[in-house]
This record gives sequence, structure tokens and C-alpha cells, in this order.
Amino acid sequence: MTEETPGFEEKPDVPSGATSDDAEPKAAASEEAAAPAGDANESAGLVAQLDQVRTALGERTADLQRLQAEYQNYRRRVERDRVAVREIAIANLLTELLPVLDDIGRAREHGELVGGFKSVAESLETVAAKMGLQQFGKEGEPFDPTIHEALMHSYAPDVTETTCVAILQPGYRIGERTIRPARVAVAEPQPGAQTVKAEGTEEGAAADDKDNGGPEEG
Repeated sequence: MTEETPGFEEKPDVPSGATSDDAEPKAAASEEAAAPAGDANESAGLVAQLDQVRTALGERTADLQRLQAEYQNYRRRVERDRVAVREIAIANLLTELLPVLDDIGRAREHGELVGGFKSVAESLETVAAKMGLQQFGKEGEPFDPTIHEALMHSYAPDVTETTCVAILQPGYRIGERTIRPARVAVAEPQPGAQTVKAEGTEEGAAADDKDNGGPEEG
């Protein structure tokens, strides 16, 4: 049997040209080199995910904005249609009341609007005015074919243009919408009135020139 020498331990085999002290720094360096590479890969992955999230967020935001715009357009269309339907309904109702209002106007002209009938008539006119009904048409105003309907025609020497000389039935409108034109009698200038007037003006100018010694010579 061989005897082991106390105090001595066997050392691991070390390759030639290298010691155990040299192996440890190399292993540490390898670990340090691997760590930055892993961090770079992880950062690149996070950046890619962030880009995807931003793209998805942009798409969702655009979808939300488009949906909100469509909803606002829908609300405006509904409101516009509601107002239009209301105006049509009111116009139809007031159109049916126009003959009654005409009767009230004729009764007022003849002095027959008295007593309880007068109160009822005035209340009806007040309600119609609150609903937007407006009366138009006055004697002496120029004839406008867009709001007047000529039922009678004549000539008059004291007018210079086609003029409403009598209101046979007043016109009515709601806002800018005419529901009945004013029915009127119109008068036009005499066919030769303007010619005579123009000749008279020329004669007057010639007389003035004569009184002043005639026109100045250049």
C-alpha cells in the first residue's frame, strides 16, 4: 500500500499554456459579451411591439373619429328632417285656415267683426301668427310676379311701373316660404305716357338753352 503524503491535494489538469486563473476571466468576458447581445434583441422586440401598438392605436382613433363624424351627420339629418316635417305640417294646417282668415278680413272691412265673433277671430289670428304665418301685400307696392298674382289689369297715368293698385286677397308666407301669393289688381303706365314725358323734357331743355343764349360754342 502506498501512503498519501499529508498536506498535498491533487490539482485538476490544466492545459498547457493556460492556468486556472486565466480561465475564469475568459468565462466572465464571454458572459458579459452575451449579455449586451441579449439586451439588444430584447430592446428591438420591445420597439417592434411599441410600433405595432401605435399603429393599432392610430387605426382605432381614426375609426372612432370617422364614427363620431357619421353620428354628427346623422343627428343633423334627423334634426333637419324633423324641422322640415314640422314646417310642412304647419303649412298644411294654415293653408286650410286661409279661407277662414279671408272671411275674417272681409267681416272686418264691412264692420261686422263685433262681439264674441271678434274675440274668436282675433284669437285665431294670434295663434296663426305664433305659428309663423305672416300676411303681406299692400296697395302701391311694385308688382312682383314671385309673390303677387295679378287678377285685374289696367293702365294709369300716375304710375311709372307696374304697380299693385288693389289687394283682392292678401298673401301669406311662413318664414321665406310663400304658401299663397297676394292676389292683386295691377296698373301699368299709359303706353304713350313715357314718350310724351320724354318729349316734354326735351322741349323744356331746349327752351332753357334758348333763354340762356343757346349752347356755348366750343
